[in-house]
Amino acid sequence: MNNHETRLTSAEMAGIWGQYINDTAAVCVLTYFLKKVKDDQTQTVLELALTSAMEHIEYLKGLFEQETFPIPIGFTEKDVDSDARPLFTDIFYLQYLKFMSVLGMSASSLAIGLASRSDSVAFHKKVLSESVHLQKAIKEVLLEKGLYIRPPYIPAPADVDFVTKQSFLGSVAGGKRPLTTIEISHLFFNIETNLIGRELMIGFSQVAKRKEVKNYLIRGKQIANKQISIFRNVLLDNDIPAAMTWDTTATESTDRTFSDKLIMFHVSAMAAAGVGNYGSAIAASPRKDIGLKYSRLLMEISLYAEDGGNIMIDHGWIEKPPQSPNRNQLAKG
Repeated sequence: MNNHETRLTSAEMAGIWGQYINDTAAVCVLTYFLKKVKDDQTQTVLELALTSAMEHIEYLKGLFEQETFPIPIGFTEKDVDSDARPLFTDIFYLQYLKFMSVLGMSASSLAIGLASRSDSVAFHKKVLSESVHLQKAIKEVLLEKGLYIRPPYIPAPADVDFVTKQSFLGSVAGGKRPLTTIEISHLFFNIETNLIGRELMIGFSQVAKRKEVKNYLIRGKQIANKQISIFRNVLLDNDIPAAMTWDTTATESTDRTFSDKLIMFHVSAMAAAGVGNYGSAIAASPRKDIGLKYSRLLMEISLYAEDGGNIMIDHGWIEKPPQSPNRNQLAKG
């Protein structure tokens, strides 16, 4: 296939546009982290992530020019003050990268599935491969330092079995069967992601400039705390270990580290990830009481994301993605 004679599809535009925006944000954050990191192993992982992000940006700039596609603004050095005092610990850098690499793998997998041009497929395969490699490197460091938190262990099944009763689905109240490994996995992952989100919002709330952004972040921290408690209680009620903590509390720095625009972008991305995670968890959790909990929390986080979007719109912080022509407006001349 001759890519130069094949236009980008809407899905391919979405993939490269989103990747560019995300990578420019990543460069700001990782550059700052690298100036503050103390541990050599953590520094190596951060350098690996930063190199990948910068290479993506350079490739995409060339592709945008080739396709006569406006280069997005994204984020620049104006959105970060690398001279600000450390806001997070080295351990947090690792946990943050671990989470972001999961998001990168998910986005790349979707982009590969939707892309048809060979250059688009090749690019997103490269991004996916780098995310997998980064995830592996992070886990090796966490394991070596004794900081990697594994999902709960349960005994292996004695034999193969099939569902024969409607009671497997449970009810909103009472008659709850033991959790499946799939349900445990989603509960564990959603605790983990909320912990990362909570720590980000604690740190961000200390350095945000605008009062409305600070209040929004404090509200987000409270939501994360509540949802962590709900997921942990589900595990504990089913006699599944739910201990999970890191020494990653934000420092006491109040220096203006990141722009409010970059902070709100991060929080919006976390909220969007939460919506997707909860939707997947609902589909994978046949127990009615668990599905109901996820549905309620999904509504809460969706409303939170909407309020964040309104703040960003009010300040002109949302860069508009490529969109289809407004035919009705064009018809009016």
